[in-house]
Amino acid sequence: MIAMTSLASVTLEVADATAADRFYSAAFGLGSQVRLRACETPTAGFRGFTMSITVSQPADVDGFIASALEAGATTLKPASKSLWGYGGVVQAPDGTIWKLATSSKKNTGPATRKIDQLVLLLGVEDVKASKQFYVEQGLSVAKSFGGKYVEFASADDAPVKLALYKRRGLAKDVGVSEDGSGSHRIVLGGTTGAFTDPDGFAWEPAPVTSTPA
Repeated sequence: MIAMTSLASVTLEVADATAADRFYSAAFGLGSQVRLRACETPTAGFRGFTMSITVSQPADVDGFIASALEAGATTLKPASKSLWGYGGVVQAPDGTIWKLATSSKKNTGPATRKIDQLVLLLGVEDVKASKQFYVEQGLSVAKSFGGKYVEFASADDAPVKLALYKRRGLAKDVGVSEDGSGSHRIVLGGTTGAFTDPDGFAWEPAPVTSTPA
């Protein structure tokens, strides 16, 4: 079996792929970094994951939030300063939660549309157990903070970085209740066969056949 070295693709399952494609193109300009496919599988409440876009300065955060809201997103947390930097949270029309953030508290130039990093955060019940599960699949740990947070190493050209966060803490961080049921409405692509992790997140071989955002 080939060991998986990084997350190769992220596919969001949405009710209307055409509408979602319009939203993501207008809001974030993601191109093929996140894929879409139509799905009517029931889901309710928190889906157990968030997508995070990190940028270099507050002006970039504000720009992405503004374009997302104009394209149809709703505000979960208005952008504000914090101990770690500056950021805000929005929810896309398809239900996916997006955090826009920077570690910088001051602008160093005009706003840009440059994305420094795209991170998928999986909310898990047992961070240590899920960490071990993914290590056994072949992933390498880049950062680990006990039972709270784990970040996996990825190739320089990987479209999305994968990280684990305690489910309750992740929900609190983005301003929603941790309660949720049904499908996660996300499928992850790797270099190994299909499998499901301890928290029900589904993986399948990448690349997958889907519509790019």
